[in-house]
Parts: sequence; C-alpha cells; structure tokens
Amino acid sequence: MTEIAFHEMPDGRRIAYRFMPGAGPTVVFLPGYKSDMAGGKATAVFEAAREKGESCLLLDYSGCGASSGSFAHGTLSRWREEVLGLIEARCPGPVVLIGSSMGGWLMLLVALALAPGRVAGLIGVAPAPDFTDWGTPGEDQARLAAGETLWAENPYGPEPTPTYAAFWADGQANRLLGSEIALDCPVRLLHGQQDPDVPWAISLRLAEMLRSADVQTILLKDGDHRLSREADIALLLDTVAAVAGWSG
Repeated sequence: MTEIAFHEMPDGRRIAYRFMPGAGPTVVFLPGYKSDMAGGKATAVFEAAREKGESCLLLDYSGCGASSGSFAHGTLSRWREEVLGLIEARCPGPVVLIGSSMGGWLMLLVALALAPGRVAGLIGVAPAPDFTDWGTPGEDQARLAAGETLWAENPYGPEPTPTYAAFWADGQANRLLGSEIALDCPVRLLHGQQDPDVPWAISLRLAEMLRSADVQTILLKDGDHRLSREADIALLLDTVAAVAGWSG
C-alpha cells in the first residue's frame, strides 16, 4: 500500500487518501457507513490495481479513518463534495466508481455530479440508495425529524451505530429510487441474498431505475452483506477488471 496523503478542502477539512497512478480509468472505492479505506474489499482492489499497473484511489470520508472532522457532522452531500474534490485533484481522466453499501448510494450521487463521459462504469456492492427511507421505521423517522440521534446495535463492532438527524435529513433530500436515474454508463450490482441489512430487492429496484441499458445484477444466494469472503473478493476483482478494462 502507498502512504496516506491528505487533500485539504476549502474549509480546512483534511481528507485522507491513497492514490496509485497508472493506466486506464481510475478506480475509486467508496466505503460504507462508518467504514474506511482500510477495509478488506478496498485493500484488495487497490493491491490488484497496483499489481496490474492500473490507477486507483481510496479515501476516508471526513470523520472516518484517518481524515479530520467529526462523524456527527457527516452527510451524503458533505462526503460527495469530498469525493468530487479528490477526483478533481487526482483523476483528470475517466473513473470507475465502486460503492459498498452506503457507498453505493454515494457512488450514484457522485456520478450524477460529474460531467457526462467522466464515468466509465459503476460497481455497487450491496448498494443501499435511499436507506434513510426504506431502512428507517416511521417512528424512528419522526424522532430523527425532531432532531434526535438514534443508536443501534452494531453487528460488526463493539460500539453502537449512530444515526444523526442531519445525516438522515440530507439522505431524505437525496433519494434516488423514486424516478429515473440519468446515468448511461455500464453498471454492475453485486448483492448477497442472505444480506440482513440491505434487501437484495434494492439492487433490482436500482437496476430498474437506472437509465443505462448496460446494467447487470449478480445475486449470490449464500452471500451476506459484507461480501468479503475469498470468493466474493474474487468476483469483485473480476468485475472491476471487466468494467475498467484491466488486461491480464
């Protein structure tokens, strides 16, 4: 892995990233909620890019990993701004965006904000667009709308997972599944049918709403939410290689 570098936003936020220059479109990995670039999938993609001499960018959203800031201030709009800032600074050519869970929602928002032709492809891993809506019961939405912070049991770590009112409100303002998503690039969606967090039907709904005709949804009957088993990683890398045009 390359050393961590930092991109400074106009307001002073320091966004940690790792960048590997190389051939082809830059593959940009967007982690999930409260995740960072040290995760297994992100690391595997980066190492595969390095071995093949391809370009790759990993990053930590503000308030996550090695980046500055408080997670309590994080929103999709704020993190989209950070991703776009890094792409502008480090990736002058086309990009392939990979989004894991919440990163799959952010992937779509970033792609919609980029100039036409900049996005060579999208890969969603258990993508979770609109989860502030379908993933939040009505009574919890009312509490969030009133400004409360909600805490939920975290199956992936010892600390409970917070949902902040500002994040929820921003998510509600950035919902995508209610109308056509005006993206025309190739899209690949990987989703486990044993996913306890994001129903695999969300990927089918996303595939339906994308304007692109080149959309494939791959369902793994025994796959969980993380899709981080050896076979899952191999499938992800094969998908990245196909979409990004990696040789070998």
